[in-house]
Amino acid sequence: MTVPQENPILIVIVGATASGKTALSLALAEKFRGEIVSCDSVAVYREFEIGTAKPSQEDRKRVPHHLIDVADASAAGFTAGEYARLGRAAIQEINERSKTPIVVGGTGLYLRALLDGLFAGPQRSEELRARLRERVESKGAAYLHRVLRRMDPAAAASIHPNDVPKVIRAIEICQATREKMTDLWKQGRDPITGFRIVRLGLNPDRQLLYERINARCRQMFQDGLIAETGALAAKYPQTLTIPNSPINSLGYRQALQHINGELSLEEAITAAQQAHRNYAKRQMTWFRREHNIHWLAGFGNDPAVQSNTVEIVSKQM
Repeated sequence: MTVPQENPILIVIVGATASGKTALSLALAEKFRGEIVSCDSVAVYREFEIGTAKPSQEDRKRVPHHLIDVADASAAGFTAGEYARLGRAAIQEINERSKTPIVVGGTGLYLRALLDGLFAGPQRSEELRARLRERVESKGAAYLHRVLRRMDPAAAASIHPNDVPKVIRAIEICQATREKMTDLWKQGRDPITGFRIVRLGLNPDRQLLYERINARCRQMFQDGLIAETGALAAKYPQTLTIPNSPINSLGYRQALQHINGELSLEEAITAAQQAHRNYAKRQMTWFRREHNIHWLAGFGNDPAVQSNTVEIVSKQM
């Protein structure tokens, strides 16, 4: 990837959901003439608003944002490869305007694809996928995850047992290539070049983070998540059976369970809170494996954290 400046700065902000990444990104964007590139696997979809915690319209007016609302809700299955292609184009355009690109988000696979590139994996095998989905139906998702663990322990450690599509893809790659997916990841990738990447990670107190997550989830339901989910389910019924579709993402999934009479409202809120807390754990596990991250003890809206971050970035300018 070529850029007009010599080694300009690329800022990357990572952290768990509700850790204040948006607040920190806005502060840095205004300080360093930046534009924000969202790295969120659900925020890419149009019409999904309340459950995605997208930056507000006011925030988007303050600072230009990219990679939000770029995919149609009916086309469930926006891939990491598609994200990387659009994300790199956005970074290029931002740099050509002599602005600072700031990548912000919590979707680890998307970020890895953006910065490190993706290996060219084997073609899909619908026959194998059908067999593996049958195994899930008969023996459960945990069984399939154990199969992956025997084939590629490192891949199994990075994929949640309930994320069936990713588990299936990892098994498919291992069987087709007779190699571990994690070994293939290291081969033939196309990392982004020409930038000095400054990686920043938010690491607030765990209990305080969970309190924020709980409050955010409850607020989503109060803001109309049930109504939004019902409207989307009625408009895009074909996506309801697709496991990785946005309608089945955190919050929306629990809202659907309430709509279908499976959970009371309070049970749905509690389930969404638990699911988001579990997701936050997985996010931090993923990001702690990444290298060269400046970890910041606090939330992104903390003035002390913002001041510390400005100092870190300034030293790289």
